[in-house]
Amino acid sequence: MVDHEQPNDYGHQPVLLHEVMAYLGPQPGGLFIDGTLGAGGHAAAILAATAPTGRLLGFDRDPSALAFATRRLTPFGERFVPAGHSYAEMGPVARDRGFYPVDGILLDLGLSSRQLEDGNRGFSFLKDGPLDMRFDPQTGETAADLINNLSAEELADIFRRYGEESQSRRIARLIVNNRPLHSTTDLARLIESEIGRRGKPGRHPATKVFQALRIAVNSELDEVERGIRAAVELLRPEGRLAVISFHSLEDRLVKHFFRDAARDCVCPPEQPVCTCGARPALRLVTRKAIQATAEEISANPRSRSARLRVAAKTGI
Repeated sequence: MVDHEQPNDYGHQPVLLHEVMAYLGPQPGGLFIDGTLGAGGHAAAILAATAPTGRLLGFDRDPSALAFATRRLTPFGERFVPAGHSYAEMGPVARDRGFYPVDGILLDLGLSSRQLEDGNRGFSFLKDGPLDMRFDPQTGETAADLINNLSAEELADIFRRYGEESQSRRIARLIVNNRPLHSTTDLARLIESEIGRRGKPGRHPATKVFQALRIAVNSELDEVERGIRAAVELLRPEGRLAVISFHSLEDRLVKHFFRDAARDCVCPPEQPVCTCGARPALRLVTRKAIQATAEEISANPRSRSARLRVAAKTGI
């Protein structure tokens, strides 16, 4: 039976799957959006739970990921609708395809294992390949474009802002003095040769630089904020938005957005009487970020850094 497919049948372990399903609570006939389709693990579980008539719209701007997930979800037939767009653009696409209002939306902001393991994509310093890092390899500047053309000051700003790298200036000067650089291993070895491994045990010294470049190349933080705003507009009253983040910059952005949207007054604190008339757009479902259990981390080490936050749209 189609709806008995297991989410990990394709060698992919969806992060925080049990928690996502518990908080989104998909029911038969439900209408859902997966804004970050990836390998399709979460989508498969949601489609199984919403059988026989529930539908899911899945977004991914990575053509390879979209093709892989579409093949995986083929058994669900027309109940699965693929969309080759960024989740930040989900608003008009969802409405055009009949997904409005929806019962729940998931955003899993992490890289998929398939993206990390494909050296040709350039996301990992553990795999030799071109410094690309684009989610959509057909458009936009690559990481190599940034590395080889920006000034030391501009690179340092990227490393500090998006990687929270304490040695951003030193690394930026190192890169400028040794470019051009074109491969992931060239960049990783250069940083390791100068910085060494004095950070967290087990963490490669290029980790934060690679994160920063990926975020800059794909405008990820801007995408997150635009995507969350679009998602809130698409939800039905009491519909739920679940967001999984993998680093502090994303989690902080999600936390602050949810907190601000759940406020019922935006007047200055010193003003004794509310005059703004504001009403909360969201209700916090999780007060704190949900983390993976020890059992999940043991089975899937990548889940260690995952943080799940959930909010529901108010009926106001």
